[in-house]
This record gives sequence, structure tokens and C-alpha cells, in this order.
Amino acid sequence: MMRWDIFCHVVDNYGDVGVCWRLARQLATEFGMTVRLLVDDLGSLQRICPEVDSNLTAQYIRNIQILHWIEPFPNLVPADVVIEAFGCELPANYVMAMAMAVASSQAVDSVDMKEKEGCMWINLEYLSTESWVEGYHRLASPHPRLPLTKYFFFPGFTAATGGVIQEAGLFAQRDSLQSDPAKLWHELSIPVPASDETIVSLFCYDHAPVGHLLEAWVISTSPVRCLLPEGVASRQAAAWAGQSRLVAGDSVQRGNLVLQVLPFVPQENYDRLLWVCDCNFVRGEDSFVRAQWAARPVIWQIYPQQEDAHLPKLEAFLNLYCQGLVQEAADVLRALHQGWNNNKQLDWDNFRRYHKALQQHAIAWAEQLAQAPDLASNLVNFCRNQ
Repeated sequence: MMRWDIFCHVVDNYGDVGVCWRLARQLATEFGMTVRLLVDDLGSLQRICPEVDSNLTAQYIRNIQILHWIEPFPNLVPADVVIEAFGCELPANYVMAMAMAVASSQAVDSVDMKEKEGCMWINLEYLSTESWVEGYHRLASPHPRLPLTKYFFFPGFTAATGGVIQEAGLFAQRDSLQSDPAKLWHELSIPVPASDETIVSLFCYDHAPVGHLLEAWVISTSPVRCLLPEGVASRQAAAWAGQSRLVAGDSVQRGNLVLQVLPFVPQENYDRLLWVCDCNFVRGEDSFVRAQWAARPVIWQIYPQQEDAHLPKLEAFLNLYCQGLVQEAADVLRALHQGWNNNKQLDWDNFRRYHKALQQHAIAWAEQLAQAPDLASNLVNFCRNQ
């Protein structure tokens, strides 16, 4: 199982490709796998990994071959393990090549290829904490016409799911920076925070109630410094500030809020930013998981779905995450999540009142989560066991 192909169709700009890029790097670095990452939008990958040249159809970055997924799709020899990330649907000629490899092996060895090389087909699903996920994790789905079997693999936060991405040495790097964040503040041109100042990072979708949140910080009873990477939210913030645009290096001060715009940074630097903030507003899947590893209070904007199908998923996570959290703190955490995801007024001061309890819980949650095997390890072990 040394050769892996990861197919990624970019829907959520940096979430889908962010997860796939992290997974590809971990498989190559920690497990010695030969990895091809096939992406239909190299521009999104380039934003989180500036080494990528979005004009090239094939390139090697950090020992990973990156291919531009275009149509017509070239005839490639299938890998030993094929990851269909987030139900992206593999090219028809690639699926046929997988089937031909199976048929060839069966003819020669009379052995079912799905238990041999070149035929582990995995649909890597979206992260979810809904109760039904555990029952569907690792289920097999035989192809209706071809001698192929697809397995459904669900990331999650419980032992009965596939886990989440956690690289070796992650906590040591985090703890080192958190113990001495001055160097990062200097890199970001941010003054060392005052003892009563709350540092918050903000990364969200375009429909988030950014204006409500900024106003809540303006009238906050204690100072707030919002670190805002350039992007969708910076456009909303500019409208709130009455300006045509805000770019990296700009800042706006109103009341108790200092809004500071940062450049959009590579994946590793974004992780470092999360580590040193007092609270992180994140979105989607990739930044959501990384904020939990930061062991800081997190507010999640879940990816929106039709007919509000995403809201039960948010509630399922909060039900799991709030276990062991004092009821009053759990109530304000839920209230802020629900207001943020439903475009309502936000009570920041009430949330800030329980920051110490939420901080202690975030540390305990990260430690608990780290006890379970990570996503890459689970995938490798599953493929080997098949």
C-alpha cells in the first residue's frame, strides 16, 4: 500500500484542499508513502502553499506529486490506495483502469484484488459528530457493474470514527510558541498584548454577521484586538468601517476594538496564529480542527447547507464538546455559536465572563482528542488490514 492517490474537488476554497494537503503531507512524511494529489483548483492550493505554481499541470512539492485535475483526464496507472475526498467522484477512465487492474490480477492469481494491491478505494467523507456516522464508518459499497468496492471513511471525534489529522510533534510545537509568543507578535507587527486585552482571530464565510460581531467588540467592557486575514471577512469589515477596502497592514480602532488586517498566510503560519490567540473564530473543517488543537476557545461557523441541514451537525458537535463543561459556560458557548450561525446579535461580554472555564475546557478537550489515533494512522491501518 505504498502508492496513494488523493482526488480533491475544491468546493470550500481552503477547507477541502486544506484537509487533503495536510493528509498528503503526513502520509508522505510520517509513513513514507508515495503520494499524488490531484486537485481541480490549484489556485486555492497555492494560497495555503505558496510553493505551488498554479500554471503547471504537474509538479513536485515536498515530496508530493501535485497534478492539475482537468478534463479530459489523462490515462494514469491507479495507485494502491485511492482517496475520493468528500465524494468528489473519480474520473470515469480512472475507475475503469482500476477495474482493469483488478481483472488482470484475478486472471493471473485467482485472488480477489480488493485484498491485494491497487484496489483500496476510499470515499473520505466530511467531518461530522452526528450519531449515525459511527454506524456507517468503514462500510463497504460494491460497484454495481465493476469488480470494485468503495469504503466509506468518516473523520470524527470518537473512537468509532476515523479521527482527525494530527501530525507528530504538533503539541510540542504549539506549547513552545505559546510559552513565548513574542517572536510571532513581532513577525505580525502586533504590539505585545496588554494583560486585559483579548486577542481574537476571525476567519469566516461571506454570510457571517461580521458587523454584529465587530459592534459587540466595540462596546465590550474590555479591550479586544481582532486579527483578520485578508479575504471575504475583510471585505465585510471594510463595509462596516465605511471604507472601500481593507488590506494587510490596515487597522481600524473604534471603542474597545482594534481591528488589524493580516496578510493571508500559508497553512503552517495560520496554525501558529491560532495557537497564540485567546479565542478563534473559524469555519468549515480544516481551520475548525486546527483551532481545537490550539487548545483555545473556538467559535465555529459550519459550512451552510440547503434547508439548514448543517444546524443539526453544529448541535451534535456542541453536545459532544460541552460534555464536562460547567452548565453556565456551556450555555454561553452554545448561545454564541447559534447567534454566529444564525445571523443574530452576539453577547460577547457574557461569553468573555466564562473565558477561564472555556480555556481550561479547551485544553482538556485537546488532550482527550489526542488520545485517539489520528486520521492518517487510521487510514493506513485500515488499508493494511484489508
